[in-house]
Amino acid sequence: MFNREESTAPVDAGETYDVTIEDIAREGDGIARVSGFVIFVPGTSVGDEVTIKVTKVLRKFAFGEVAD
Repeated sequence: MFNREESTAPVDAGETYDVTIEDIAREGDGIARVSGFVIFVPGTSVGDEVTIKVTKVLRKFAFGEVAD
Protein backbone atom coordinates (compact mmCIF):
# COMPACT_ATOMS: atom_id res chain seq x y z
CA MET A 1 0.00 0.00 0.00
CA PHE A 2 2.80 2.43 0.88
CA ASN A 3 5.99 2.81 -1.12
CA ARG A 4 8.70 2.49 1.52
CA GLU A 5 11.95 3.45 -0.13
CA GLU A 6 15.07 3.69 1.99
CA SER A 7 15.51 7.35 1.13
CA THR A 8 14.58 9.73 -1.64
CA ALA A 9 17.35 12.09 -0.55
CA PRO A 10 19.97 13.11 -3.13
CA VAL A 11 22.70 12.52 -0.53
CA ASP A 12 23.97 9.41 1.25
CA ALA A 13 25.33 9.03 4.78
CA GLY A 14 29.11 8.70 4.76
CA GLU A 15 29.54 10.55 1.46
CA THR A 16 31.26 13.92 1.07
CA TYR A 17 29.95 16.94 -0.82
CA ASP A 18 31.31 20.40 -1.66
CA VAL A 19 28.72 22.94 -0.50
CA THR A 20 28.23 26.60 0.30
CA ILE A 21 26.48 27.50 3.55
CA GLU A 22 23.41 29.51 2.51
CA ASP A 23 21.65 30.24 5.78
CA ILE A 24 21.72 29.73 9.54
CA ALA A 25 19.14 27.60 11.36
CA ARG A 26 17.43 28.69 14.57
CA GLU A 27 19.80 26.47 16.55
CA GLY A 28 22.83 28.12 14.94
CA ASP A 29 23.78 25.34 12.52
CA GLY A 30 24.69 26.28 8.97
CA ILE A 31 22.29 25.24 6.23
CA ALA A 32 23.61 23.86 2.95
CA ARG A 33 21.60 22.44 0.07
CA VAL A 34 22.38 19.64 -2.39
CA SER A 35 19.81 19.55 -5.21
CA GLY A 36 17.51 21.57 -2.94
CA PHE A 37 17.83 19.04 -0.09
CA VAL A 38 18.65 20.68 3.27
CA ILE A 39 21.74 19.62 5.22
CA PHE A 40 22.45 21.07 8.68
CA VAL A 41 26.15 21.65 9.31
CA PRO A 42 27.21 22.83 12.81
CA GLY A 43 30.15 25.18 13.22
CA THR A 44 29.73 26.97 9.91
CA SER A 45 28.71 30.49 8.84
CA VAL A 46 26.83 31.91 5.86
CA GLY A 47 29.11 32.06 2.82
CA ASP A 48 31.46 29.29 3.98
CA GLU A 49 32.51 27.01 1.12
CA VAL A 50 33.26 23.68 2.75
CA THR A 51 33.50 19.98 2.09
CA ILE A 52 31.07 18.16 4.33
CA LYS A 53 30.58 14.53 5.26
CA VAL A 54 26.94 13.55 5.68
CA THR A 55 26.44 11.83 9.04
CA LYS A 56 22.69 11.15 9.09
CA VAL A 57 20.00 11.25 6.41
CA LEU A 58 16.33 11.64 7.28
CA ARG A 59 13.36 11.90 4.93
CA LYS A 60 13.26 15.71 4.67
CA PHE A 61 16.77 16.77 5.70
CA ALA A 62 20.20 15.53 6.69
CA PHE A 63 23.01 16.31 9.13
CA GLY A 64 26.65 16.71 8.20
CA GLU A 65 29.99 17.80 9.57
CA VAL A 66 32.90 19.66 8.05
CA ALA A 67 35.27 17.08 6.56
CA ASP A 68 38.93 17.26 7.54
